[in-house]
Amino acid sequence: MGSIGVVNFSSVPKSVELRDIERPVAGDEDVIVQVEAVSVCGSDLHQWTGSQSWPVNYPVVLGHEFGGHIVELGKSVSAWHEGDRVVSETAAVVDMSSPMSRSGRYNLDPNRKGFGYGVNGAMTRYVKVPARLLHAIPTTVSFEHAAMTEPCAVAYSAVIAPGKVRPGDRIVILGPGPIGILCAAMARLAGAEVAVVGLERDGARLKAATTYGCEVIIGDATQWAMAVDGLGADGVVDAAGVSATLKSALGLVRPAGWISKVGWGPQPLDFSLDPLVQKNVTLQGSFSHNWPMWERVLRMLGTGALDLTPVLGGVFPIEKWESAFEKMHSGEILKSVLKPI
Repeated sequence: MGSIGVVNFSSVPKSVELRDIERPVAGDEDVIVQVEAVSVCGSDLHQWTGSQSWPVNYPVVLGHEFGGHIVELGKSVSAWHEGDRVVSETAAVVDMSSPMSRSGRYNLDPNRKGFGYGVNGAMTRYVKVPARLLHAIPTTVSFEHAAMTEPCAVAYSAVIAPGKVRPGDRIVILGPGPIGILCAAMARLAGAEVAVVGLERDGARLKAATTYGCEVIIGDATQWAMAVDGLGADGVVDAAGVSATLKSALGLVRPAGWISKVGWGPQPLDFSLDPLVQKNVTLQGSFSHNWPMWERVLRMLGTGALDLTPVLGGVFPIEKWESAFEKMHSGEILKSVLKPI
């Protein structure tokens, strides 16, 4: 039995449509998950607009942020049961014998292929998932919120995992998209004072930042960053989708501070990195996540320490996928969640 799915079939902009999708067949170490909710990611929007900077295995079912029930087990899978409520990590294909994977950093394996671009994703009713990727959803967490575990893990990796945030720090978040807002939420949970920087058109997104107790700044954050002693913010998270914000980050961060760059920016840099040297700043890229980060995030969701209500902007039937994409793309809402049938 098949279902309908949201398929990206070409690099030409707007090459996304609903198609009939056959139910996948589980391998020995796989499970089949019946998808109950799948969240729309900025990368899905990039593939929809043809603006992505990564290779795509066309045609491919979109979607890598999802939760559901296990409905079938591969013959070698023993740690899970049919009916279990689960979410899945995104590294669908990795070389588990590579140096990165063997050190626990399989998210950085050069051969990694993810759901929604490398292999079929979850914007359909059934998805094949390697059992090694599964995590149990706490009973207190809805599928709609569980589907957003992945971007929370991205934010955890960018803000908490490096181990630099301390209570009382002042941190600037550049870019009020879903990842930027979740980075702000993580920094607040770690006890930091946080300012989220956006533009006038980001009103709806910035409103979500205020619910997490953040300061909201339109445009230049220099005054806020320098307010304490004139030296700058302890840390800056660059969660914007353009390269130019790194220059802003270098101006806002204090000497011996840190910058975590999690936003993709394909544009070439056209400015000097001398301030990075002069200020002795730590600049760290942040990509993806791994097992312990997912477990921490799910624990925070399960206890209510991290509330995703401000982030979830709307739930849509899968037939309304285009409306869900458009509302996110325009900035009207932060996150859209689709309900497959």
